[in-house]
Amino acid sequence: MSNSPALARRLGTFDASLIGLGSMIGAGVFAAFTPAAAAAGSGLLVGLVVAAFVAFCNATSSAQLAAAYPTSGGTYVYGRERLGPWFGFLAGWGFVIGKTASAAAMAMTFAAYAAPQGWERPVAIAAVVLLTAVNYHGVTRTAGLTRVLVVAVLIALAIAVAAVWGGSGPDFGNLVGDGLLAHGWYGILQSAGLLFFAFAGYARIATMGEEVREPRRTIPRAISIALGITILIYAVIAVTLLAAIGPDGIAENTTPLAAAVEQGTFAWAAPVVRVGAAVASLGALLALIAGLGRTSLAMAREHDLLHALAAVHPKYKVPHRAEMTLAVVICVIVAVADLRGAIGFSSFGVLLYYLVANIAAFTQPAEDRRYPKALQVAGAVACVVLVATLPPLSVGLGVLMFVVGIVYRLLRLRRAGHGSTWG
Repeated sequence: MSNSPALARRLGTFDASLIGLGSMIGAGVFAAFTPAAAAAGSGLLVGLVVAAFVAFCNATSSAQLAAAYPTSGGTYVYGRERLGPWFGFLAGWGFVIGKTASAAAMAMTFAAYAAPQGWERPVAIAAVVLLTAVNYHGVTRTAGLTRVLVVAVLIALAIAVAAVWGGSGPDFGNLVGDGLLAHGWYGILQSAGLLFFAFAGYARIATMGEEVREPRRTIPRAISIALGITILIYAVIAVTLLAAIGPDGIAENTTPLAAAVEQGTFAWAAPVVRVGAAVASLGALLALIAGLGRTSLAMAREHDLLHALAAVHPKYKVPHRAEMTLAVVICVIVAVADLRGAIGFSSFGVLLYYLVANIAAFTQPAEDRRYPKALQVAGAVACVVLVATLPPLSVGLGVLMFVVGIVYRLLRLRRAGHGSTWG
């Protein structure tokens, strides 16, 4: 391992849980239900259950691994330690490419709600620059801002749910529509893969393992708390959306929660929902930048990314070069790309990331084991199944980006003069 400076341990269970909660709620409630409804109709309820189960399996693997390896980098580190450098690299590469696209999507989602028409891209870039600056000045400021954002989002969601159910709109007949299985199991599994994108925020807790106090206790507890709260919130929102506007209304509307509020007798609450969506996107973007920076730091320490990115700021104790480099990449993507399909692409990278986590956790010895191996087997199989059912374009782009990563590492190893390119 590199001898680069260590990060400061400043986060407790509460702040670590909020960082994971901010990541998951920001992405899921306002982004994932629309494509999930298009894939499965009312069957998105079943897809949500499947996604939650897969997330639970993956979370137990991440928690078990993070307790044994409390350092920055998440599954990149776990894969290297348990399975070898190549598994670690593939996990880290999947996380970085998937979540870089996701960060750009969150910035653009924020701008869609907050920016005047025609100013969406400049406002999105400004949000990336601003939140990178927040992260640059220390992880405690990241946690502090996340706390404010999460509270604001929860208030907005509570108002939205109350407005829908307090009005005249909800119809329980919409919950099943043409039937939960009308789109078949393929559609349900595809919706689960898309909804899984929304659950992936707990990874941010594991990637910040070098910055939490008492990591063996704090990380598993924070992951369980954040995931449990998020599952409950998603279930309430999914039922509310289906009862209010039905599966077709969700699939056809890029802002389904706002649409559900607007059609009821409490339409005055719709602006509150839109503000909540903007705030949620900021919270997700903030946590994404932090997590990406830590994984890139870990990869740079092992020369799997440019070693210059392994620097830690002497005053603020954050991976400042990694975060600034990623911010530039995110801004470029925002400036040139339409990322409405980024959820599928991000899910591809993140599901493979968790595939490695499940396999790594399966190999842990008895003294490090907190959960039965059956959960790791179920998680690994589910990750493969959900990847296979993602939209074909997302799978194709994902495979292409992994080929690029593999070629990059092979060339780097050859240049370094390794006796074996598989080291």
